[in-house]
Amino acid sequence: MNAASQRTQADRHRSGRHLARRLAMPGFTTIELLVVVAIASILAAMATPSLTTLIARQNAKSTGSELFFALLRTRSEAVARNTNLTLAPSTGGDWRLGWQLPDPANPANLLDSHGISKVATITGPDSVVYDGSGRIKGGVAPVFVIKALVGATPIYQCVSVDLGGRPYQKADSTC
Repeated sequence: MNAASQRTQADRHRSGRHLARRLAMPGFTTIELLVVVAIASILAAMATPSLTTLIARQNAKSTGSELFFALLRTRSEAVARNTNLTLAPSTGGDWRLGWQLPDPANPANLLDSHGISKVATITGPDSVVYDGSGRIKGGVAPVFVIKALVGATPIYQCVSVDLGGRPYQKADSTC
């Protein structure tokens, strides 16, 4: 063999190694990516029911908290003004359609107003009246039951007010 043919064989051998190095690039194969996507899909499908329950629980809790703070505000305003204040549903006795706290000096002026609850149903009294000392008028402690649905399963939140005027909230269908 002459020197020129030896150089050509060596060049071919080196270029083959170079090609092999180029083909063995780091990364993932399509099969590996498909396996990861399949596993992620299975895990997501398993998590969906608990996520739906969590969302319904948060909807009920959020609506209960908004009502709880409206009751606190009504009590606080009644004491600050030393007068009776009434928290009542905005429309037709249905708390789900929202509630409002009118100013006793000017009923057209609202001290507090809450819009429609699209995520939960609310059952409760016709209205809640606080006197100037922050106590409930009427001798009956108001109770509100908030219900959000997960499919056919209800999630409850309860807001109650003792006769002293203090509201309470808990995750239950009964107070």
